[in-house]
Amino acid sequence: MITISVPVSRPYPVCIGKGRLKDLGLHLAAIHDACTVAIISDTTVLPLYGEMVAESLRSAGFTVVRYAIPSGESYKNLQTYGEVLTFLAQNHLTRSDLIVALGGGVVGDLAGFAAATYQRGIDYVQVPTTLLSAVDSSVGGKTAVDLTVGKNLVGAFHQPLLVWCDPDTLLTLPGTVRRDGCAEVIKYGLLGDAEFFQKLQQIPGPDIEEIIARCVEMKRDIVCQDEFDRGQRQLLNLGHTFGHAIEAVSNYSIGHGHCVAMGMAMICRAAAAFGTMSAADAEAVIRLLEQYGLPTHVPYSLEALSAAVLSDKKISGSTVSLVLPRAIGRCEVQKFSASALPRWLSAGGAV
Repeated sequence: MITISVPVSRPYPVCIGKGRLKDLGLHLAAIHDACTVAIISDTTVLPLYGEMVAESLRSAGFTVVRYAIPSGESYKNLQTYGEVLTFLAQNHLTRSDLIVALGGGVVGDLAGFAAATYQRGIDYVQVPTTLLSAVDSSVGGKTAVDLTVGKNLVGAFHQPLLVWCDPDTLLTLPGTVRRDGCAEVIKYGLLGDAEFFQKLQQIPGPDIEEIIARCVEMKRDIVCQDEFDRGQRQLLNLGHTFGHAIEAVSNYSIGHGHCVAMGMAMICRAAAAFGTMSAADAEAVIRLLEQYGLPTHVPYSLEALSAAVLSDKKISGSTVSLVLPRAIGRCEVQKFSASALPRWLSAGGAV
């Protein structure tokens, strides 16, 4: 098993190992007293892995209750959040109990936010079952739900007690969901590791545990510099400002990773057009996205995307922060006037 320490305000380990889902209870019993554990999952993941996790916890002395939210980003909202809180209260969870977030990014974000706010905060464990959540969203302590006007507009920073990642759970992923995660993996290569980016171009590429560990290490390093997202952590938004806009305009019918892929392609095209990145590097990024079966052209209008970007939480007053690629493996955050956004979207391919 690979163990990566995340030394933030409340340190925790990220444990990565194939076939280790069944060992969660034993490991958790070594770091937490026996209590009630609420497994929060979704209607896709709970039938696949819920009983295995529940039995692991029961065998280690925990009492287990389970709740499944509907699958999909459109359910990461205040109504579902309220339903989860009601379930926790009805089952008499206290501040000494635990939540286990079993699933992808939607489950992790929503269950984490419930943990951050239920009785003013209880501990939770992230058990990612998608590539996207394994390499990105399960680490770093960001929790949130969406509003109808924008993504992740209500949330809190709440670091998990533990991240427990079994890559074998990725074997049951549909192709589209796996590709969502590939977009975040490529993001990390473009963001800060040209050698890793090159490895991703090879067939076969790196082992899945190596991929997850490298992405987690990179996110760990950035989060430790800026736990509460006031500066350096904004680098992790590479491709996300435009990607979140695409997601919102699609009414969340397009997967998050596919939207991030389009967002990365757009910002690379725009960076090349404005001379901040070479055309060759921009083309290399677009080729790699396409190699992994990801879209690189946005299907929505400039007008619709501009309106969606202006509703994003990354807007501060009249300015917006964009993560600009300078070269593969080197990016920086720059602030622009919100009025400049249509020019960047247009240069990125929006019409």
